[in-house]
Amino acid sequence: MVMTAIITVIAAYLIGSISFAIIFSNAFMKKDVRSMGSGNAGTTNVMRNGGFLPGALTFVCDALKGFVASFMGKLIFEYIMENTDAIWAQPIYGAYICGTACMLGHVFPIFFQFKGGKGVATSVGIFSVCCPIAIISGLAVFALVTIISKYVSLASIIATVTVVVLSIILYNKSASIIPQIVFIVIMGAIVILKHKENIKRLLAGTESKVGSRRRKS
Repeated sequence: MVMTAIITVIAAYLIGSISFAIIFSNAFMKKDVRSMGSGNAGTTNVMRNGGFLPGALTFVCDALKGFVASFMGKLIFEYIMENTDAIWAQPIYGAYICGTACMLGHVFPIFFQFKGGKGVATSVGIFSVCCPIAIISGLAVFALVTIISKYVSLASIIATVTVVVLSIILYNKSASIIPQIVFIVIMGAIVILKHKENIKRLLAGTESKVGSRRRKS
């Protein structure tokens, strides 16, 4: 059963490694999105350089892969727990572990030279399995901050902090809080660290706003 869990986590990483930003940019623009704009393999860069459709498809598919990986982890760990006495195989642990593996795959995709995105869209799918209330709140915060500030990066960072805090507060009571906190914080830290250049530009007042094209984002 331990091997089953390990294979599931590896599968989650491989799912995360499917970079839809690169796939759709090549399909619609005949170029690798990492050679355009900010160089990031994510929704915002695809949308700024390719338009709404490829950007929307990137967001939906990146979110979907996060959902699939996390939900798969939840189901497999539930199966393991039901058929063994493995107390480590709590379903929520499987959801968070595979969600983290998927996010690592998105950020460091083995299929695309380990150069991926920032994990924002993928985290939407992951936390929709792990803590739906947190991600709904995070999406509302993201929309509000984007409308007010016009900065997608700022909205992403604030929404990430919101999701992390709420996921910890609303942790799954059927399992220990500590492992949940560990993976929640790891995923939140990945997203924020991937925005470090955006943070520098926000502080310098040079960050791109919604509607701008081909500037760093």
